Amino acid sequence: MTAYEVAVRAEATLGEGPTWDAAGDRLLWIDILGSRLHTYEPATGRRTVRTTEQHIGAVKPRAGGGLVLNLRDGVGLLDPDGAFRWLHHEPVPGRRANDAAVAPDGALWAGTMRYDEAPGGGTLSRLTGDGTVDVVLDDVTVSNGTGWSPDGRLMYYVDTPTRRIDVFDVEGTRVTGRRPLAEIEEGAGFPDGLTVDAEGCVWVALWDGGAVRRYTPGGELDRVVPLPAPRVTACAFGGTDLRDLYVTTARVGLTAPHPLAGSLLVIPGAGQGLPQPAFAG
Repeated sequence: MTAYEVAVRAEATLGEGPTWDAAGDRLLWIDILGSRLHTYEPATGRRTVRTTEQHIGAVKPRAGGGLVLNLRDGVGLLDPDGAFRWLHHEPVPGRRANDAAVAPDGALWAGTMRYDEAPGGGTLSRLTGDGTVDVVLDDVTVSNGTGWSPDGRLMYYVDTPTRRIDVFDVEGTRVTGRRPLAEIEEGAGFPDGLTVDAEGCVWVALWDGGAVRRYTPGGELDRVVPLPAPRVTACAFGGTDLRDLYVTTARVGLTAPHPLAGSLLVIPGAGQGLPQPAFAG
């Protein structure tokens, strides 16, 4: 029996960013290069698709309702009535948004990268609900997975070309002491999006690796789940009990894509996820 199921059969160019929206009892996910915001309700099978006016790197729920969007030209707010406004507008030619995550204190940690993936061309920034921006890392190439330990004392982070999952110590609103947690070996793909489970283990999607992996807090490889699509992009726990691991995939750059490339997959009962905070803005 296969370990995965198909939640949504799709042909997303660059499916990314699965996020469980507890208030809406739904999963949010995106197609970065397709400029599409998807929702999926596992209980009913209901789906929606909204086209955004520019490439979208991430979407997260807001504490007061609506969504926060990490977009090509900055971070925007989508109100429950569908109205849009910029929280932080900073267009940089040749640069776009990528993965983002909400910290335990409700701040958004938003990543960027160059379209040409030029080394050091991206950033990782912390944004608060009033639009205050603090650039935490300014020499990132492909800013990707970000997550926190269950006690909030550690932050995990991926800059994909490094092949590493790094870990930082959290000191208030700052992170320090960057060091490797684990390194993906040659031939196994590149680390992309990640999530942290209730046991403090880190699940990471492997771009060109066709799998998700689970690493212990000590950096030991604990589990590998092979998947049919080679370009696995991100993962997140969802469902009412947060026990199902949802996984996004991509078709971009594949000359003969697998039929499920670009689909949203799910690994039922993969583990126990953590409730994710909403953006405080």
